[in-house]
Amino acid sequence: MLRAFIAHIPRRHIVKMGRLLGFLMYFIVVPHRRLVRRNLRFCYPQWSRNQIDKLSREIFKNAGITFIEIWQMSFFSRQQLLGTVKRVQGMEHIVSALKQKRGAIVFTAHMANWELGFLYGGCYLGWPVTGVARHIRLPWLDRWFYRLRTRFGNKIVFKKGALPEMRQILRNGEILALTLDQSRHKQAIEIMFFGHRATATPGAALLSMRCKSPVIPSFCIREPNGSLTIHFAPPLKMEKTGDLRTDLRINTQKMVDAMETMIRRYPDQWIWFQRPWKKTYPQLYPEWSARRRKHKKRNKGGTRRKRIGTGPG
Repeated sequence: MLRAFIAHIPRRHIVKMGRLLGFLMYFIVVPHRRLVRRNLRFCYPQWSRNQIDKLSREIFKNAGITFIEIWQMSFFSRQQLLGTVKRVQGMEHIVSALKQKRGAIVFTAHMANWELGFLYGGCYLGWPVTGVARHIRLPWLDRWFYRLRTRFGNKIVFKKGALPEMRQILRNGEILALTLDQSRHKQAIEIMFFGHRATATPGAALLSMRCKSPVIPSFCIREPNGSLTIHFAPPLKMEKTGDLRTDLRINTQKMVDAMETMIRRYPDQWIWFQRPWKKTYPQLYPEWSARRRKHKKRNKGGTRRKRIGTGPG
């Protein structure tokens, strides 16, 4: 009874609740508000303070809508989920890619309701999509998201050590979906993002080159009336010059450029709560830099004590 009630809450009410939640969080979650403003000033130095503040509020409201949408999605049936998306553009690019029998790499960013985009693709195509995800630190939340993401037949692989499994998925002719706007330092390469040096993981480029799989940008966008549209762009043309390092950088940059184009078009719909430039511009995030220094110092001290304790004596 309760599940049915939540699943049938009209969309206009979900949007209103989400905007209210985001508006409240804008004033309550001060560190994240500062982070969003800092990122915006870094990317749009020509903007006035009023412009930055206005967009910051819209970013929080969009995040609030997404939060409520994801909560409601966990109660949806397959048909209710399919009915949430009003428009799909470019689905023929996915269908054409799958006919090549080399799988397809679909990448996105944390824009609007990216979780819905992932679930919708599998339901619409009737073809399971495998998503690449990180574990969430809170175990109960990690389990909740895993159940949500796999409830209609989609699969999840976790990033750490997943490259062989990801390669096999593509060789089986299946769809591999991943987000591009998060990177692990040890695996990342330097690219340009919003005119500044940043880092991105080259895994998608490497898989595409090894498996000859097409790479398709896809983004879930919220329209002004609150409805959702999923965009699939034509496959990106991957370079293959024979120099692996150069090819990885060029091809990863192409993906980042496609992502940046959509973020610039819909800046209020990207989750600006991230730190894309923390490795290349650590001064932009002094709190994160301070925590990192403390962590390194603590680890160094622990290593020294361990060496002293295990020495001959």
